[in-house]
Order: sequence, then C-alpha cells, then structure tokens
Amino acid sequence: MAKSSRTTRPASLERLSKRLQTAGDPNRLRILCHLFGARKACVSDIAASLDVSVATASHHLQALAKGGILESARDGKNICYTLSKTGFAADLKRFICKYR
Repeated sequence: MAKSSRTTRPASLERLSKRLQTAGDPNRLRILCHLFGARKACVSDIAASLDVSVATASHHLQALAKGGILESARDGKNICYTLSKTGFAADLKRFICKYR
C-alpha cells in the first residue's frame, strides 16, 4: 500500500473520530437531514417534525452544537439551529445525502 504524502496527526484523528461519533447517532442523523432541507430550525419545530420530545431534540442539538457541527442562536424565546459554516459540516452533508 502506498503511503500518503500527508501525514495525519493522532490528535487530528481523535478530533475527527469524536465528531463522527457525535453525528453518528440515528436521532442526530435525522436532525441533520432535517436541517439540510430547512437550513434553520428551532428546537420545537425539529421535535415536532421528527416526532420526538422537545427535551430529546434539545439534547441531541446541543451535542451537535458542542461538536461544532451546528450553530445555535436565540430567536426570542426559541433557540434555533443552523449547520456550522465549516468544511466538516459541508462534507458531512454530502456524505449523508449520498447514502440516505
């Protein structure tokens, strides 16, 4: 097997592994698919759309935001989420949409 010209540092692989684990939960994949189409959605809208409790949706959304995959913003009494403007979020979108 040929060696890659780029050497991946263990710390980079560790960060990538954690991000993929964060996104890999089935509920989180459903949330991401919802946001790929909606671009922006509030917790209550996501919960209703996915037929889960607001608490469940909020838990998963917070984990995705903490992992740098989503960004949150307060809109009055609501907290709304969008995809992070990172290359990782864009790559994840292409990958998930290819296989769903």
